Amino acid sequence: MQIYPLKFRPIYKQRIWGGLKLREYFNKDLPPNEKIGESWELADLPNDKSVIINGELARRGGLANLNIHEAINKYPKEIMGDANFSGNFPLLIKILDAEDVLSVQVHPDKKACERMGKGDPKTECWYIIKAEPSAVIYKGLKAGVTKEQFAEAIKARTTADLLNKIEVKAGQTHFLPSGTIHAIGAGLLIAEIQLPSDTTYRVFDWNRVDENGKGRELHIDEALESINFDQKSDELPITTVGRLVDCEYFTMDKGHNAETTERLLSPGQMKIIMVIGGKGHFVTEGYEDVIFKSGDTILIGAAYEGVMTFEEETEYLIITPVKNA
Repeated sequence: MQIYPLKFRPIYKQRIWGGLKLREYFNKDLPPNEKIGESWELADLPNDKSVIINGELARRGGLANLNIHEAINKYPKEIMGDANFSGNFPLLIKILDAEDVLSVQVHPDKKACERMGKGDPKTECWYIIKAEPSAVIYKGLKAGVTKEQFAEAIKARTTADLLNKIEVKAGQTHFLPSGTIHAIGAGLLIAEIQLPSDTTYRVFDWNRVDENGKGRELHIDEALESINFDQKSDELPITTVGRLVDCEYFTMDKGHNAETTERLLSPGQMKIIMVIGGKGHFVTEGYEDVIFKSGDTILIGAAYEGVMTFEEETEYLIITPVKNA
């Protein structure tokens, strides 16, 4: 089969801190009367698998209506290439709408998961799509903070005082290896690229409660076991140009093309393209054009060869999973 660029139906997640920017900024068809905090653009988790929405139906030779896992099982080499990704898509791709601040939280690394006998590691990065004036994130501990000091701050509900508070702007990329304590502030629209894990340990949720007066579950012991208290500030870079992320799990670069230009996509490696702004289409010999627009996430299989044609000035991210990650 000739592999073509694959588009997916977003999986929307209601969150207490979510909003409506996904509709306002990307014209996504959100469920009515719900605050959507996360749009899972490409997922291959046990209970959440992205469904392909373009091309012919599978019974006619295409991949439409198959989920990503089924498509990979059917055409592993054409989609994944020669890399060993254990039969699952190796990343989870999201867009986050933080109308309110997120909880203070941490994701474990491999060693923490082994010590606790549970959980999955999660390294991630955030690309800031849109930031309200004075919007901030919290990323990593201030220099010298110990495990004992942080445990006392959790009890006193002052954990945010021990975190690095960083004012952010659109176009920045923030890398967060597993073990980094963090929180996303209010007024941010973010592209998040991460390992395919939903293991999150919260230590503070700003004293919020739901409609029943109940706060969200906290995971104090697991968080203290997962935080990297030896982390240095140079392990948490902020990038805006060049290669935005280069870690053991994936790389990320930014593309920027003017109206009426083209970009050749050569075969060899699977990649994901997230369109931040603009529009155009993929031209594939012997196959119908695949249209893309702002807010779309497209999977380019390893066997794919074609051209991106830009109908207006377009910015996009190119994410490449790393072999054997």
